[in-house]
Formats: sequence, structure tokens, C-alpha cells
Amino acid sequence: MLSFWKMTIVIHNKNWSKNTMPMIDVYAPTDLFPAGADRQLGEELTLAILRAEGVANPGPFHLDNTAAYIHRMAASTVQTASTALARTVRVQVITPPGALKREGQKQLVKEVTEIVAKISGDPSQAGRTWVILTEAAEGGWGLFGTAFGKEEFIALAAKAKAAQ
Repeated sequence: MLSFWKMTIVIHNKNWSKNTMPMIDVYAPTDLFPAGADRQLGEELTLAILRAEGVANPGPFHLDNTAAYIHRMAASTVQTASTALARTVRVQVITPPGALKREGQKQLVKEVTEIVAKISGDPSQAGRTWVILTEAAEGGWGLFGTAFGKEEFIALAAKAKAAQ
């Protein structure tokens, strides 16, 4: 039975103005990607976001705080007018306000679409891959029991840097 795959990747970056904490949700039919491709998809999408944010050499703070959550859903949960078993992919990237400049947005949408098409093995998948960029409200991130905003992210980054 065809089901849908949801993966959430959370990344904590160390510089608020340039490197913030995005979240990615990927929804796709389970058989769209080859068996065992979860790691490749997660790693490539994570690195695409870091590049789009200007992180050339991600360190442990970037990479150690990355987690993937996979949730399977029935195929009937995604509908189009033409089919009850849509072969669409939805990738939603949520960031704090201003985390991605316009060039970073363009770069990220292009790379995410290329990654999905490449790993699916179907170049035409690019035409059925939706990338949605969303900005969370200031203070709209919760971690360590704290609603994180600009000040809290800066303090977290300083703490991580001091620990190195």
C-alpha cells in the first residue's frame, strides 16, 4: 500500500543574522525514493539549507543538532483533481524571520527540487515538487523549554562557541 513519508530535519545554527535554525518537512510517497535513501535525502537537504544560509563549513554545532523524524501516512491523504494517489512532493522549510536572503531563497528552492528529482530517479519529478518557504514569528521556536527569539539564539550560539 502506498503511503506518504514525512521527514522533519531540525538544524541549529550559530549566528542569528546569517545562520539560524530552520526546519524542513518533506512529504512524499514512500516508493518515490529508493529503499534506504532516507539518510541521503536528509543529509543533502540539510547541507543545501546550510549553503543557502551561507554556512560554508558546518561544524558540530550545525551537524550535531540535526534530527530526522519520519511519519508514514496513507496515500489517500494527498489528493489532486486528477488522481487519488498524487505523485507530488511537498518540502516546507520554516525559518526565523530574515534567515534567508532572496538569493538564498532562490538557491534553496533550486537545490531542494534538484535533490528530490535526483534521488527519486525521475527528472520529471521536479515539475511535481513544491517547495514552500515559511518564516516563523520572532520567539516562535521552542527548545530547552524556552521560546527562542533573536536574543536567545545569540546566547545559545555563544554558549556553543565557548564550549568548543
